[in-house]
Amino acid sequence: MPGKKISHLMFGVLAVLGVNLAHASVTIPIELFNATSGKVQNIGSITAEDSFCGVLLTPDLKGLPPGVHGFHVHVNPSCADNGKAAGGHLDPANSDQHNGPYSKHGHLGDLPVLIVNNDGTATLPTLAPRFKLSQILGHAIMIHAGGDNYSDKPEKLGGGGARIACGVIEKKPA
Repeated sequence: MPGKKISHLMFGVLAVLGVNLAHASVTIPIELFNATSGKVQNIGSITAEDSFCGVLLTPDLKGLPPGVHGFHVHVNPSCADNGKAAGGHLDPANSDQHNGPYSKHGHLGDLPVLIVNNDGTATLPTLAPRFKLSQILGHAIMIHAGGDNYSDKPEKLGGGGARIACGVIEKKPA
């Protein structure tokens, strides 16, 4: 049974290297805020999945304004009050700095920007390299009206502006 020995050996090597063969994932329903009426509209979902390089975020969204949008994990698991109840960016190290998703010296919740196509859809996956899925469970994910320059200058928090869409990241992954 040489084939069986090789497959057991490969599994053992992958386990020693810390490769997770069963990825955890969660689907996050996203709602768009209507600041005028106060109503919310479901616009799709984002799947968050552990990968060997961080968390892969795969949006399946429609009805957003085209362009580049700030995209962050916020502290509180609530989208109430047009997203204000979500609090600030997830920052367990209390860095009080917005340095983008690739710097270790900023908010853990800083994500790569969300790209929305001219037809209002967002489907381009992005990788958040600084955390695992378990670290963002029980928080909220937020989409902002404007882009994000990954800095606190000239505007705090990258200049993303108003919160336009949000979803709660449930505590139990699939």
